[in-house]
Amino acid sequence: MKRLLDILISLIALILLSPIFLIVCYKVRKNLGSPIFFCQERPGKDGKLFKMIKFRSMTDAFDREGNPLSDEKRITPFGQKLRSTTLDEMPQLFNVLKGDMSIVGPRPQLKEFLEHYTPEQMRRHEVRPGMTGLAQVSGRNNLDWEDKFKLDIEYVNTQTLALDFKIMFKTVLVMLKKEGINAPNQVVGASRFSKTTEKVDV
Repeated sequence: MKRLLDILISLIALILLSPIFLIVCYKVRKNLGSPIFFCQERPGKDGKLFKMIKFRSMTDAFDREGNPLSDEKRITPFGQKLRSTTLDEMPQLFNVLKGDMSIVGPRPQLKEFLEHYTPEQMRRHEVRPGMTGLAQVSGRNNLDWEDKFKLDIEYVNTQTLALDFKIMFKTVLVMLKKEGINAPNQVVGASRFSKTTEKVDV
């Protein structure tokens, strides 16, 4: 039933949001050039890797040695606005249709995290990752990683269709209020497991 709802909801959303989708495609191309989409491997159900799709929000800027500049230096005001509205996540509806993701589930994290998870944290991969989840409507980026993972496991243990609909409804409210967009104390990538204090916006 959950998979059927995922297909129906993602199809309806893609149809209803198609004008916005096309406008964002045009804006990304105009402000950032090609490619329009950003694809990155993320762990899905059972830890199987898949390519998650997002609208591109950063430039391809490099230093003199040819290395990509930090995210903070590559993101543009347009990219920040795109992220703050969560419109950059819209292409993941195609991931849902394909079966890589669900509308609701633990958010897919970087594949580098896999080797650092505790056995309990690895349980977040017992279900398909979601476009939104319990952590996203319970504080989003204002939560630290440990709290996020605890909420992911809580979802795995208690998931029901009623809970999914509740999370979807609360997601709309969070998006409208733009709650938890900034992450003042978040640590990027797998370096979060080394307890560093680097401050980034993710």
